[in-house]
Amino acid sequence: MSIVIHHNPECGTSRNVLAVIEASGETPVVIEYLKTGWTRPQLLALFAAAGLTPRTALRESKSPAKELGLLDPSVSDETLLNAMLEHPVLVNRPIVCSAKGVRLCRPSEAVLDLLDRLPPGPMFKEDGTPLIDEKGNRVG
Repeated sequence: MSIVIHHNPECGTSRNVLAVIEASGETPVVIEYLKTGWTRPQLLALFAAAGLTPRTALRESKSPAKELGLLDPSVSDETLLNAMLEHPVLVNRPIVCSAKGVRLCRPSEAVLDLLDRLPPGPMFKEDGTPLIDEKGNRVG
C-alpha cells in the first residue's frame, strides 16, 4: 500500500508532513482536497480509520467554522459533516493513510508512526523544532 496524504499546499504543517514522507523514500499519492473536495463515504471512512469524529476533525481556526456557527458544541456531527462536504477547508489537515494506519498528522511528528523507515536526519518541523537528529533518530 502506498502512502496517501490529504494535503493543503498552503498549510505549513501539511507541507512539512509531505516533506517528511518524501524524505523517508516514499512517493505518496497527494490529494489536494481543497481542489477535489470530499465525499461523504470518504470522510466517514477516514474519520473511522483515524478514530476521529466530525467535531474532532473540524478545523476551527483559519476556516469559516465560526462564521457558520459550527463551534457551538450543540451542533450535530451530521451538520458538521454536511458543512465539511460544502466547505472542504473545514476538515483539519493533513490526514495521512498508510499500511500502518490513518492519522490526522497534527502535530507533524505524528506522521513518523505511519512510516516504514524514518528519513535521514537532521530534519526539523516547520517551526524549527527537531524531528530527526543527525544520526537519524526520532527526537522527542
